[in-house]
Amino acid sequence: MLTTEEVTYMAELARLKLSTRETETFREQLSAVLDYVDCISELDLSAVAPTRSVAPLRSALRADEVRESLPREELLRNAPETEAGCFRVPAILDEG
Repeated sequence: MLTTEEVTYMAELARLKLSTRETETFREQLSAVLDYVDCISELDLSAVAPTRSVAPLRSALRADEVRESLPREELLRNAPETEAGCFRVPAILDEG
């Protein structure tokens, strides 16, 4: 069971101000969670390989592949404004 001082210390680390009643509530709840997690130590996990995740690691992104891009003239054809072969956009920062 966690002590009141331990809960107060954790609350300070998290920058939380807890009332006496909240401290007691969290003390009971956090103690119950830690007791439940402690049950894992009773299991024989010697045959279980250590992992970082139970889900398979795979990328949601497609593999990069080199492809022909659109010609610059075709891209700029739909631009409202161009300048020197580039898109011209409104300034977003003031110089001053």
